[in-house]
Amino acid sequence: MSRIKRVLIVLSSVVTVVVLIVGGLFTWLWAGADVSTVGKVAFDKELAIPPLARSSVGKDGTRVFDLRMQAGETEFEEGRKTPTWGFNGSYLGPTLRAERGEKVRVRVRNSLGEASTVHWHGMHLPARMDGGPHQMVAPGATWSPRWTVNQPAATLWYHPHPHGATEQHVARGLAGLFLVDDKESAKLALPKEYGVDDLPVIVQDVRFDGAEFDHDHDFMGDLGFLGDRTLVNGTLNPYREVHDELIRLRLLNASTARTYDFGFPDGRAFALVATDGGLLERPASMDRVQLSPGERAEIVVRMRAGERVTLRSFPQDNYGDAWQRRFGGGDDSFDVLELRAADRLRPSAELPSALGELEIPDGEGAAVRGRHFDLKLSGINGRDMEMSRVDETVTRGTTEVWTVRNSNGMPHNFHVHDVQFRVLEVNGKTPPPALRGPKDTVFLPHGTTMKLALRFDGPADPDTPYMYHCHLLYHEDQGMMGQFVVVEKGQRAGIPAGHAAHAHDGR
Repeated sequence: MSRIKRVLIVLSSVVTVVVLIVGGLFTWLWAGADVSTVGKVAFDKELAIPPLARSSVGKDGTRVFDLRMQAGETEFEEGRKTPTWGFNGSYLGPTLRAERGEKVRVRVRNSLGEASTVHWHGMHLPARMDGGPHQMVAPGATWSPRWTVNQPAATLWYHPHPHGATEQHVARGLAGLFLVDDKESAKLALPKEYGVDDLPVIVQDVRFDGAEFDHDHDFMGDLGFLGDRTLVNGTLNPYREVHDELIRLRLLNASTARTYDFGFPDGRAFALVATDGGLLERPASMDRVQLSPGERAEIVVRMRAGERVTLRSFPQDNYGDAWQRRFGGGDDSFDVLELRAADRLRPSAELPSALGELEIPDGEGAAVRGRHFDLKLSGINGRDMEMSRVDETVTRGTTEVWTVRNSNGMPHNFHVHDVQFRVLEVNGKTPPPALRGPKDTVFLPHGTTMKLALRFDGPADPDTPYMYHCHLLYHEDQGMMGQFVVVEKGQRAGIPAGHAAHAHDGR
């Protein structure tokens, strides 16, 4: 008996030691899992403003842009050159700008060593021009999509969309803005001088290993890459001097997995004037706006002469359980950009009380059918992405209501190509002001169900699909994506051609 007793004592001691080690390790991991740059950013570099892309207008009135995907080196910190990718440069790309009603053509040349794509995120255009995974551009090849811009003024963007490699291609630096203008918004008293009182703010999180990017995922995380610093327009530690009372910030979350909750440390209110697809019906006063990857928001903030104010991302309490908040980035906070007001500011006109009407359905009465989408890391509606399978077929000219649910225990979001939609409900309730504008991407934390109204105006193409997917790009790469085609009434879906690389102009 004494021998058994000794064995039990030894085993008990071993178990106790193991428990203490595991507990200590977990405590150490927990304590070090949150990230904060609050009060630690020097703000010593002038914010870069992406240049407006050069263009030419052909005899038929088509505005032509040229984009070249290329590798290079970027000096984010003095003396350290980081290998990066960019459009027409080493990192990010120029801002394309076009008017509603214009015909545009973009000549995309791939100078990289591997195939990629360029997707026009938020743009309404034919499926063959969408730049999804079916429109791959081989190394050395050129793809020339063309379409007529037919949607309201909005802040859109472009980025790669190769199936299984989107996270890496975007993280290396391939992204840029595409601004759409229209006559109605031009008449409004909004800040609109690009780079002066109308600032692009492309936010990305990064992590460095010496001079190089470190793209590794965190050991305890399942969302994808989460960095420990932020860039704005490719600038580390950015500040911007402003000379106007009202400043418009065109916020784009171009990170691959991180969600931000933007606001200011002094709690000042700002006016939300636009979401993904354009202007709200009226400005909405708020002090925080949450953006998941791919989402955009245009806010107008009032400055006081001589002040310095920091755009900050705050911790988020709607991120799921404590584990997800801690290891999925919900507890993190970042000082993102410092705005420095001149000692004397130019007066700005008061914001208009009305901005316009939304060109998207406002209810379920016009819907011809409903669809349901259950979001899980293993796939949408239990199915992993398959390039040759059409998951949904919609009829051109019809309105549908899509119900999207996340009960997966982790944050997701949901992006639909080609259309802007209206959020009808969030967990059975009227959506908050930040979700009442035109949207193409929405954040769905665990336990969230949204109803979306979408209208499909075509053109019909039974053989070429659009995508819907989680825009946390690691999740997309893992197969959280499906395909739909738009067809004429009575027409059947075809079979997608698959992952073909284009070496010629798109038609």
